[in-house]
Amino acid sequence: MKEVDMNLLPNLHAQLELRNVSRAAERAHLGQSAMSAALARLRRHFDDELLVRAGREYTLTAFAQNLAPAVEEAMAKVHDAMQMRSELDPTDTDRTFVLAASDYATTVVVRPLRALITRQAPQVSVEIMPIVGLDAGLEAFGHVDVIIGPMGYDFGGSNRQLFRDEFVAVMDSANPLLDRDQLTLEDIASAPHAAGEFGPGVTTPPMQFLADAGVTPVIAARVSGWQILPFLVEGTDLVALVPRLLAGRLATGLSVTVVEFVPELEMPVVEAMYWHPLQTTDLASIWLRESIQQVCRKIRAEDTVPTHPVRIGPPRNTR
Repeated sequence: MKEVDMNLLPNLHAQLELRNVSRAAERAHLGQSAMSAALARLRRHFDDELLVRAGREYTLTAFAQNLAPAVEEAMAKVHDAMQMRSELDPTDTDRTFVLAASDYATTVVVRPLRALITRQAPQVSVEIMPIVGLDAGLEAFGHVDVIIGPMGYDFGGSNRQLFRDEFVAVMDSANPLLDRDQLTLEDIASAPHAAGEFGPGVTTPPMQFLADAGVTPVIAARVSGWQILPFLVEGTDLVALVPRLLAGRLATGLSVTVVEFVPELEMPVVEAMYWHPLQTTDLASIWLRESIQQVCRKIRAEDTVPTHPVRIGPPRNTR
């Protein structure tokens, strides 16, 4: 150990994880020349190139790929040891947390979370950033403490489920569809839709569900996210599929009606929080995650959205 400069360990960890000298230097708050010098020392120590160029990118050598898990584990242990405290007093914490969340999660989770934090830890600050455009995998956690988003997407890191929701149809209260004795997927698909989108290549659960059911909706309007949809359908013939909890919070005061699907057509969405594994034992991060869970345990209990008496059933040809 006397022959090893332990300051090289976090530099090695950053380079193996990010596979980019410039970004590793930025994470370690070093100049690029200093990080390049660290890489040269590490190459001499291990007698291996570690990072090699492949076009405009870097790739790990076979040795570096085998080395990466051991470095990750070592960093986790060092981090755990240095972060250990006997207890955390939230009222004495002035940390600034950064959360990445969709407009849906911001409306449903972040608002009550902010109220809880104001009561329990008035010196804590929470910054919110959009979930769209985040770096893939663990790279996002270079500037984000917690991501709140749906299960099934590659946000990376450790995760825990928060709550379950399902999609409902929202339309203007004067929409002629509401005069029918029965509503089917075909009826909903034949109406012009306002659709929420989350970036190129992302298929939302409602669009995937309708495609799997063999019905193709007519998309008349496309917007980013879910939040604007209830406002967009008011006073129009548009139909929008949005998460129930969001609809319940936004429909109040609007002339819109929420229509549920029959149980066999339920479109579930499970929200979760994601964090870097190195933050698993950090007391401040633990407190933040527990606060998020505390808020989410109350979310479903507060779901009081009134719905239309007729539910949306399967296509007629499947009855």
